[in-house]
Amino acid sequence: MSRNPPVLRSGLALLRVAVPLGLLALLWHGLDGTRILDTLSRALPSWLIGALGLIVAQIGLSALRWRLVAAQLGQRLGRAEAVAEYFLSQFVNTTLPGGVLGDAGRAVRTRQQAGLARAGQAVVLERMVGQIAFFAILMFGLVLLPVAGWRESWPGWIGWLAVVLSVGFALLGAGTVLALKGRGPAARLTGPAAQALFGRDVRWRQMTLSLLIAVCNLGAFVACARATGTTLPALASVTVVPLILAAMILPVSVGGWGLREGAAALLWPLAGADAEAGVAASVAFGLVAMVAGLPGAGVPWWAGRRRARRAAG
Repeated sequence: MSRNPPVLRSGLALLRVAVPLGLLALLWHGLDGTRILDTLSRALPSWLIGALGLIVAQIGLSALRWRLVAAQLGQRLGRAEAVAEYFLSQFVNTTLPGGVLGDAGRAVRTRQQAGLARAGQAVVLERMVGQIAFFAILMFGLVLLPVAGWRESWPGWIGWLAVVLSVGFALLGAGTVLALKGRGPAARLTGPAAQALFGRDVRWRQMTLSLLIAVCNLGAFVACARATGTTLPALASVTVVPLILAAMILPVSVGGWGLREGAAALLWPLAGADAEAGVAASVAFGLVAMVAGLPGAGVPWWAGRRRARRAAG
C-alpha cells in the first residue's frame, strides 16, 4: 500500500509526457508535418518577439494579481518576490509533467506569513479569477457570432457552449453577490474568497488586471499566428483562440503540448486557414511561452543570494 502513491504519481507523470508526444506524432502523420516545419522555419522574428513581450507582460501582471489576492487574505508579498515566484512557477509548469506543480510550489514557498492553507487559497483564487476573465472574453465572442454572420460556418455545439457559459456566469454572479452580503448557506465559506476577488476595494483592480492578462495571452497567440503566416479576423481572436488555449487546462499534458496543437488543427479552419497553419501557430506559441519562462530557472539562485544578504545584514 505504501508504494501505491509514488507509483501512481510516476504513472501520471509518464501519462503527461506520453499524451503530448502521442498527439504530436498523430498530427505529424495525419497532416503535412514537413509543411508545418517549413512554416515554422519561415516565422517572422518581429512577431515572435512581440509575442514574447506580451507573455512576459502577462507573467508580470499575473504576479501583481496574485499579490493583490494574497494581501486580501492576510499574506504580504513583496513585488519582486511575487514576480520572481511567478516566473519560477511558469518555468516549472511549461517544462515539467506536474500539471500545476509550479503553482503548488509557489504556495509552499510563500507560506511563512499566513500558513500553507491561506497561501494555497491565494494561488487557487488568483488562477480562478484569471479563468473567469478568459471565459468571459470567449462568451463575448460566441455571443457575437450570429451578429457577425458566422453562425452557419460553426458547429452546433458552439451555441450550447455559449448557453453553458452564460448560465455559469449568471450563477457565479448570484453566488458572489450573496457571499459579499453574507447571505446563503455557503457565505461563511465563500465570503473571504468573494471579498478577495470582488470586494469593493479590489474589484476594479482585479477586473482590470485579469482582462489585461487575458488580452496579453490572446494577443501573444495572435502574434504567433501572424509570425507563421495567418492573419486572424478580430472575431476569431476572441473565439477560435480562446477555445484553443482552453484545451491547455486539461491536466494530462506538459504545458498544454499536444492538446493545444490538436485543438488548433480542429478549429483553425473556422478562421479561414488550414490545419497545418494552426498547428504551426500553436507550436510557435508554446515555444515562445517556454522562452518567456526561462528567467524562472534563475530564481532559486536569486532567492538564495537574497537570503544570504539578509542573514549577513
